[in-house]
Amino acid sequence: MSGRTVTTPDGRTYAPGRAARELGLKRREFDLAVDLGRIRTVPDEGGGGRRVAHTEIERLRSQDGFPDALRARARSVSTGEAAGIMGVTGARFTRLARLGLLVPVAFYLNRYRTLVWLYLADEVAQFAADEQNAALVHGRSLPKELRARLASGLDLRARNWRGRHLGFLLRRAEDPWERAGALAALLDPVQIADVVKDPYERAHVHRFRPGPPTPGSPGSPAAQLVEELVTADDPDEIGWLRADLAQALDEARAHRPAPRPAPRAERRDDAGHTQHARRPDHTRHARHRPAARTLPAPAQLRPAASPAGGPGEHPGPPREPEHPRGLLGRLRRRSR
Repeated sequence: MSGRTVTTPDGRTYAPGRAARELGLKRREFDLAVDLGRIRTVPDEGGGGRRVAHTEIERLRSQDGFPDALRARARSVSTGEAAGIMGVTGARFTRLARLGLLVPVAFYLNRYRTLVWLYLADEVAQFAADEQNAALVHGRSLPKELRARLASGLDLRARNWRGRHLGFLLRRAEDPWERAGALAALLDPVQIADVVKDPYERAHVHRFRPGPPTPGSPGSPAAQLVEELVTADDPDEIGWLRADLAQALDEARAHRPAPRPAPRAERRDDAGHTQHARRPDHTRHARHRPAARTLPAPAQLRPAASPAGGPGEHPGPPREPEHPRGLLGRLRRRSR
């Protein structure tokens, strides 16, 4: 999908909430139908997200069985409802889902912070109707090798959901940078930094990195659980995500380099004109500076006066020693 805004003959588009009402869908059904590609959206000219063109609303309304048929194709069910569609117990359905035979399409946390996986009702019905799955659905027990995998702790529900969720994110991406952001959404920051080493490119990737599908209060147990579900933890999964991110990054660089700050010596003003940074003028205001005091050379410095001479007093030139007075002085002068 290109980044150009798709126009309609009459120019009318609807925000997601309004479009859901026009189609007779609940908001969750509408969002899922968009993710599955069953409702086409167009970019918002004002940059406010995706919208639905009036012509798309009319196209969907003209289909046979509207709106029940559209709603059925976007219907998601919990484990208990899915087990009812298949005619098996909830435990049997959970084992099949853990083995990766049925892929979750969404999840939510209930009021007890319990993870509830959701599945497409259409896919559950198709799996049950397939004769090749008859032994898995109606057999007394699962094959021995499958039971051994379950006993080892295998649970592919989160990984399979991440793969499906990534497909939804890539469907929305309109250029290589958005595709790189979609891939980065499933990696932790350490893995991203190891692949995207340039800090400006990394910041640009994070700009297009979608948030979790069901965000909670930052730091809350619910938010931490969602973050764990969204972040890849299997070595094989991390490996192919890193490889795909590196390839998407190469394509993004060729498409449009990541923005960087202009060099300090050359910046652009608001009108787009180049401004060269001025070098500091050391002669500026020199006339207004006070004259610097000239200190005497080291050879001209005099030793400080002795404590007896008082503070700051320097001795003068050497004087002739005074002769002692009195009789002793006269005797000394005669003896010379």
